[in-house]
Amino acid sequence: MFRALADASRRRLLDDLNLRNGQSLRELCAGLAMTRQSVSKHLAVLEAANLVTTVRRGREKLHYLNPAPINAIADRWINRYDRQRVHALADLQTALERESMQSPTFVYTTYINTTPERLWAALTEPAFTRRYWGGVALKSDWQVGSPVLWQDAPDGEYRDLGQRVLAAEPYRLLSYSWHGFQPEHAAHFGWSEEELAARLGERRSTVTFEITPHGGAVRLTVVHDDFSPDSEMHRAVSGQLDGSGGWPELLASLKTLLETGEPLPEPVAEPAAPAS
Repeated sequence: MFRALADASRRRLLDDLNLRNGQSLRELCAGLAMTRQSVSKHLAVLEAANLVTTVRRGREKLHYLNPAPINAIADRWINRYDRQRVHALADLQTALERESMQSPTFVYTTYINTTPERLWAALTEPAFTRRYWGGVALKSDWQVGSPVLWQDAPDGEYRDLGQRVLAAEPYRLLSYSWHGFQPEHAAHFGWSEEELAARLGERRSTVTFEITPHGGAVRLTVVHDDFSPDSEMHRAVSGQLDGSGGWPELLASLKTLLETGEPLPEPVAEPAAPAS
């Protein structure tokens, strides 16, 4: 990864994708004084380093910045030493640089040392999802049009939050509509009734899991899209909201569970500062 980042042209490509994710090769070439062949070679290096992932949309191949390796570096070093200060600076930079996005998309690719069958089970079986999804069990017959039900506690009722299965090809592809915000989100994020009401107006998004064998492992690509413009749900699932680990944290826990038998430990609450 560091070798891929050592080249200024490749860093420029990542910067371009950070500003506007999901660009075609033609669009990326437009902002660079390089031949199409050179840009293709740089993108191949970035993709090999897992810093860029691609998704087919019809006849086009769109390129997305993949945060997985950067998050791994942050977890390995930054979070151990000065997490709060680094996150505060990152939040400030995001607030200064963010532009209103007409169609934000979250794309995340990770490689897991497991089989497609076991990964499918982890995505679809309640006993599996509860272990890495913060205690939430997902239940469905995984037929197109069927509901995806949520159970927040082992002895709780399964709830229908309006999610529906859109595609299900065992061991290869799973897609379903996402839920909207719930009252418990307002309590978790500290939103007022007016703020929650505004966010309830966002349209439902879609999450898709693409499973591809990769040698003796599996390549998992998660595409979460079809958000409202400037979507708060997009910021939540991508881990940009304070108090939300989003897909990066959840998928890291899934990977750890499948490779070690145990999910990531729950984060430990930091002690409050002593009263002055």
